[in-house]
Amino acid sequence: MPHLHIEEFKEIEFPHAEDGVTFDFIAKNANHSDEKLIGVKVDEDEFFLLVKEEENKNLLKSDKLTRPASIFNVHKALMCYAKVAGLKILSSNVPTNAKNMHLEEVDFLKSIEFFASNFPQDREVRIEVGFGSGRHILHQAAQNPDILFIGIEIHRPSIEQVLKQVNIQKLDNLLVLDYDARLFMELVPSNIVGKIYVHFPVPWDKKPHRRVISTSFIEEARRVLKVGGTLELRTDSENYYAYSYETFIAFHKTVLHINKNRDIAISSKYEDRWKKMEKNIYDVTMINEEESAPLIVEGSFDFAPATLPHAKILELHGVTKRFDAGFLHFERVYTTQNGVMARISMGSYDRPEHLYVVIDKNKVSYYPYLPLKSRANLESHKILDGVLHG
Repeated sequence: MPHLHIEEFKEIEFPHAEDGVTFDFIAKNANHSDEKLIGVKVDEDEFFLLVKEEENKNLLKSDKLTRPASIFNVHKALMCYAKVAGLKILSSNVPTNAKNMHLEEVDFLKSIEFFASNFPQDREVRIEVGFGSGRHILHQAAQNPDILFIGIEIHRPSIEQVLKQVNIQKLDNLLVLDYDARLFMELVPSNIVGKIYVHFPVPWDKKPHRRVISTSFIEEARRVLKVGGTLELRTDSENYYAYSYETFIAFHKTVLHINKNRDIAISSKYEDRWKKMEKNIYDVTMINEEESAPLIVEGSFDFAPATLPHAKILELHGVTKRFDAGFLHFERVYTTQNGVMARISMGSYDRPEHLYVVIDKNKVSYYPYLPLKSRANLESHKILDGVLHG
């Protein structure tokens, strides 16, 4: 993650615009004075820079929760704030060279709002969850120009590597998204996906709740897949294979194909290494046989003006509200120049969403984007709106 180690943090006047970067406001953790968040806008990206003040070392970096699609914009914001505030930089991992020529125009890196507002439905869609080096999805996109591929990945170097190749190979049928694949599946329209690839996911043996394959993920996959469409799991982990098989077979009706050490057209460098080590590779392929009802999720994320006093909102730190399908939790609270802010987690227990809520005087808004429009998130929103009314 890009960061600067600085001698001393200095606060500037907000708002402030310089070199194409706007610093809108600063939020200060109400319970920990060593943490601050700076609201930034660069081009169309809105995100926070995080300040962590320590006795011998102060850190300025991008906030993991709101990191934007363009890592270049994070680099730009960090260096711009250091310049405007006159910070003394002790060390940095922010590159000073110009933006890579293949990343100058990145039309294929999309935000979750792009898919939430107007999901592409003009052709068959195929989705790869965690594309890693990108070998497989780049090969598939090149071989199938009439199909739209959506690659989901959270590892930034992998994302940039694939975006470079998209430009070099002039592929116009591959879109990239940095987001939680489990949440993304909830907004995909029904019956439009031909294949879902989950190749070599992290096994998460010690934290199985973080696994991609789960009962809810399979349910969403069955809904979005066309009749005859497939969900393909490929793994070198015997534990993950056994767990996934049991999860698939628990459904009342399912069609599975099981393969061991099957050769495919293109493999990752890790798979090549595992084969040299004579490690077994397992495939579990689910074939969808049923058409699903259209996806309909009704509701909005509008807020009424907040009437709960700001001091009472700050007391919500650590409070959790639960309901049958999910929860709302206040993780942290902050003060701002004109009000307060809360970092919250919300939605379903197995696929929670994390974001910020800004209360500017009595106006309430999510930052930097709205939650995903799922049933659990909409229920959480109703509870949040009610809490802010006392």
